[in-house]
Amino acid sequence: MKKLWLIIPAVLFFILFVLFTFVVKSDILNSFDFNTTVRLQNHIPTKIDTIFSTLSLVGSFEILAGILLIIFIFRKKLISLLIFIPFAVAHLVEIVGKSLMHHPGPPHLFFRYNVEFFFPSSYVQPGSSYPSGHALRIIFVSVIFFYVIMKSKINKNIKILINTFLIVFNIAMLVSRISLGEHWTTDVVGGVLLGLSSGIFALIFL
Repeated sequence: MKKLWLIIPAVLFFILFVLFTFVVKSDILNSFDFNTTVRLQNHIPTKIDTIFSTLSLVGSFEILAGILLIIFIFRKKLISLLIFIPFAVAHLVEIVGKSLMHHPGPPHLFFRYNVEFFFPSSYVQPGSSYPSGHALRIIFVSVIFFYVIMKSKINKNIKILINTFLIVFNIAMLVSRISLGEHWTTDVVGGVLLGLSSGIFALIFL
């Protein structure tokens, strides 16, 4: 029953996502998006693009869904398989949002992805770029991973080390979305809010 309290923060983050979506839809943050992308690309050297492009592959649906499946296998509890329900629902919200909302992604002149490989999910382009699916997925999986690590019996210092790496990895992943010119900052923020909402809700099944 204690885990049912997780519904409260999950709902709050979803409400924030909906409210932020209306703000993005109003186009008042367009100049902020453009300026942030320009500044990031001016300060991040192109030699890092390959690293960020590799992160883009790691954040693909196929990879992160596989990681969730591994977590389920190690948990050895059938109910843990239900974490795929909020994962799927979050992606449904993402696809519907991208289909119904007019929010074009960065123009091609900003595009800096330079790895000649794409997973099949990369070819799914509903039209809009809001919210970022990569941001949604990496936050969702990180919430699950953080919970599993904190509940494990491994050494406290190792927990701190793993969680620190997790935070740095998330920051790099989110920055890469903007630096590679694949998403605007608002797309990433929307993805983070949706990922937090669905990820926290999924903890109920763990």
